[in-house]
Amino acid sequence: MSELKIDTRLWSSKARNLSPYVPGEQPQHENLCKLNTNENPFPPSPKVGEAIAKVLAQQADELRLYPAPESDDLRAALAELYNLDINQVFVGNGSDEVLALVFASFFLKERPILAPDISYSFYPVYAHTFGIELVQIALEADFSISPDAYRQPCSGIIIANPNAPTGMLLSLADIRKLAGEHSNSVVVIDEAYIDFAQKQENDSDAEVSAISLINDCDNILVTQTFSKSRSLAGLRVGMAFGNASLIEALTRMKNSFNSYPLDKLAQAGATASVLDVEYFTQTCQQVIDLRQALSADLIALDYEVLPSHANFVFARPKNGDAKGVAADLREQGIIVRHFEKPRINEYLRITVGTAAQNKRLIDALKSLQTEAESVTE
Repeated sequence: MSELKIDTRLWSSKARNLSPYVPGEQPQHENLCKLNTNENPFPPSPKVGEAIAKVLAQQADELRLYPAPESDDLRAALAELYNLDINQVFVGNGSDEVLALVFASFFLKERPILAPDISYSFYPVYAHTFGIELVQIALEADFSISPDAYRQPCSGIIIANPNAPTGMLLSLADIRKLAGEHSNSVVVIDEAYIDFAQKQENDSDAEVSAISLINDCDNILVTQTFSKSRSLAGLRVGMAFGNASLIEALTRMKNSFNSYPLDKLAQAGATASVLDVEYFTQTCQQVIDLRQALSADLIALDYEVLPSHANFVFARPKNGDAKGVAADLREQGIIVRHFEKPRINEYLRITVGTAAQNKRLIDALKSLQTEAESVTE
């Protein structure tokens, strides 16, 4: 097949100058061990499939009709789960769409926004797309976030918590401090992985999610996703939580782009997932247990492993050759994520897999170490 030649003469200047986000690789490989995109190793609640099948079996004719534009049943279920009013809940087509609406609704101002220099790589893409100045605040030497470093004028702050790709958690006390010091700016806490987080030592807060702060801090907006802890990356459902004024801004922006972001099947499946609390709790705990075991196994292999509160670990091989390790693993059908970026290019981001997948990874790493030692002897 000949190389596709792109003619940009009809493009807008905005389209020409975009630097799109590059999603995690979705390779095709026999016997693939896919540990690169932080998908949940467990299937979604069985009730999700049942709910979708029910729609298709009993209400298939209704697929000719538009879905509920505000996903009322799903928002009501989320509101009940988190003890909120329904007007404090927003849903969209994946958290990426929700975040895009956040940037358009709150950050299109004269002042810059602040974000960590090492974080979700979509944030700079959004900023560039919307023409927003982004000031990246350096993480500390240990990869933690220091709230004191954010003491500068801004139109908003966005922080992934737990952070990606480090997996490290910022305390609610620090988030409350940020919100208080920037009372006239929206502080967005992107909690894609929060359901895998655990309370830290000496943390007096009963919760780990910043949802618990939104009634006290009217400038905190929390985003979450069904892609990670609810095993529904293929369904594309994201949400945001905040005071009613922030949610109204998102709703207005959504209805200026796409009034029906969630189809009937997505709404039914996502609602069923929220209602199956027992399954959700069990699978989250399984991932946490597997993460702890994987971290311990990597440490036993002399890897430096950051304290993770997500469904992945961020680990540095002893010799720092993360790129080489990733390439060697790929030859064995094991895919992990390596970032060719300053400060983190010696680390691998490894998704927590099933017990069998994690064992396959560790066995492969042991084999690589044995081969390397035999060469140097």
